[in-house]
Parts: sequence; structure tokens; C-alpha cells
Amino acid sequence: MVLDPMTGEEQEPQDLRIVIAHKRFLYTSQSLSDKEKGRLQKEILDTIFAENLAPLYEHICQEAGWSPDGSQLQRMQSANQTKLQELEGKITDAEENLGDTEVKEALTAKADYLCRIGNRKAAEEAYKKAEAKTAGSGPKMDMVFSTLKSDIAFGDWHAVKQQIDKAKKLCDEGGDWERKNRLKVYEALFLMVTRDFKKAGELFLDSTATFGATELMSYETLIFYSVVTSVITLDRVNLKKKVVDAPEILTVIDSIPNLTSFLNSLYDCQYGSFFKAFSQIIDQVDADPYLHPHLRYYVREVRVVAYSQFLDSYKSVTLDSMAQSFGVSIAFIDNELADFIVSGRLTAKIDKVAGVVETNRPDAKNAQYQQTIRHGDLLLNRLQRLAKVVDLE
Repeated sequence: MVLDPMTGEEQEPQDLRIVIAHKRFLYTSQSLSDKEKGRLQKEILDTIFAENLAPLYEHICQEAGWSPDGSQLQRMQSANQTKLQELEGKITDAEENLGDTEVKEALTAKADYLCRIGNRKAAEEAYKKAEAKTAGSGPKMDMVFSTLKSDIAFGDWHAVKQQIDKAKKLCDEGGDWERKNRLKVYEALFLMVTRDFKKAGELFLDSTATFGATELMSYETLIFYSVVTSVITLDRVNLKKKVVDAPEILTVIDSIPNLTSFLNSLYDCQYGSFFKAFSQIIDQVDADPYLHPHLRYYVREVRVVAYSQFLDSYKSVTLDSMAQSFGVSIAFIDNELADFIVSGRLTAKIDKVAGVVETNRPDAKNAQYQQTIRHGDLLLNRLQRLAKVVDLE
């Protein structure tokens, strides 16, 4: 157990397999020197050998193209077999001499061990047997959480979705408050990985006051995800209310590199400072195993937010003024705006001769009027069709 830096209470440390998966990602995805790669590989292997994670070792060696150490693999497999025989003995003893509760506990212990060492297929079968002996949605949800950690560590997001759906059903049957809050974090992570940043951000923010999924991520990581997802999904008013002024976020945001300047400079319209902080945040997003696949998309969305916020303050503004505000060249801002205008992400136009950007704010009242007219026409058409049917009758 580790101590919560805010409360001083004991909390579950991050799952070992997820820690290894993060290091494995850094080993393959980052531009590291041979020395740094060697250090990461040593840390991964030292942990695997110390914990006798033979199935996980075979998986990683195959995935990374590492040559397995035959003697170490044999030693770990022997240790795994010895432990499994011990657990089987406890299951047999419970079935012959004890009650259903003890049988369930023995079956769960075996499933947990198989899951921990990375034998996913055997763990799945073992959990089915344990679940058949389990009464109540709470203990069943604990089994789902164990499976979820393994699926996330292996990057099997289809399986993650299935387990989350299963956990939701169990919650509906009577899951407790603590487990429901933990499930929010798992679902938020899944939504972020599948690029539903809006729903992910909502769940991350909901979890800041009741966070308990320390086996999945640290509280600082939760806050980081909350901020980076909210910046591109919340309007300015809600960003201020739910993020900038949120007590839970203010408590730890300063301990996360670059995050305070990234958030506050955007809200305070300090665009030069924002772009500098953003360049650092990009590196952090790139180094995150869950956000890395969405790096280009995220960079684009953040820029749209910043440019939209800037242009909302003007009917027209010179390219030179805008470039100075963002601390970039006129050519850069010209190309950026042109790209976003053509794709329909910004409602503006560029007068290249005058060097001016003119905004075209949508007329909300006119749009609402036109929508009402369309809905009215649809209603009249339906009434006419209904009248014909009544006349025929």
C-alpha cells in the first residue's frame, strides 16, 4: 500500500501489469537513446523476474522481439506451477471440508493469481467458476475490475468495453457507492482511448471528488486527463466553473508540470504563454500511452479552441496582430487559419491583400427562426397526410 498525499490514508498502488505496460510503451514509442532503452528494459525484466510473471514475460518477449532467457522462464514457470498446485489444494480442501464461502474464496484466489501473472485465458475460465459460486454484485464487480486491469494492460479495448458493460449491469443490480465511483474512472479511460473526449472529460471531472481507482492511475494523472479533455470540450463559462475554479483540481494542479500555465493562460487569453505551455503539454500527451494515438487530433482541436476564442473578441483583426498575440509568424498563422476555415472549423475569412481576418459570427436568432420554419413545415405536411387518411375513412 502507498499513502494518499492529500489524506495520508493508505491506498492501493498502481497495478504492476499497468506499470509494466507503460514502460513497454515508452520503450517502443519514444525517441530514446540506447542507454535509456536499456534502462527501461532492465526495469521491466527485473520486475517480471522478481514477481515470476512467466506468461506476461512470454507475451512481452514476443511483442518486443526480445530473446527470452530460457533459464529464467523455466524458473518462473516452475514457481507458477508450485503456487497453482498450492491454490488447487486449497480449493480441494474447501470443497471437501468447508462451506461455499471458503470455496468461493479459494476459486477467486486462483483466478486472481492467474490474472496477475498474465495468463488471461486461464484466468477467464477461473473467474467463471468463481463467479458461479459468488452471491452479490459487489464481489462479482471486484472480479470484473481484476479482469479490466489485465485487459487494459494488454491493450485489449474490445474486452475492456465488454467488461465495463458487465460492470454497469452489476451496478444496476445493487453495486455500492465506492465501486460505482471506481467504474466511472475505468469508463472515462475507455472513452478517452476511443476518442470520446467529451464524455470522458465529464466522467473524469465527476471522479475528482470521489477518486478511488488508484490501481489504475494516480490522482495527479486523473487531474491531468480531466484538464486536457475539458479544454477541448467545455465552453469558456463551464471551463471556469468546472475546471479553473474547481477546488479538487486547484489542490494538485501545481504539482503537474506545465498544466497550470496551459489552463490559466488559455482562460486568461494570454495566447503567447499558452502556446509555450502547449508545446510542453504536447510532449506529455505524446508520452502517454492512452493519449499518444490521438496526438495529432488533440493538437488540432486545442488550436481550434484557442483561435476561436481569440477571434470571438473581434469583428476583424490583422494577421500581424494575431501572430504577435500567439508568438508566431504571420505566415504560420495565415496557413493555420486558412486550413481551419476551409475545413469549416472557423467561421471567418482572410483578406490577404489587406492582411485582415474578418469573423463571420453565426446569427443564432436567425438560425433558430429558420429551424422553427423547417419544423413547422414538417408538422404541416404530417397534418395534411393525416387529414387525407381521416377523409378516406
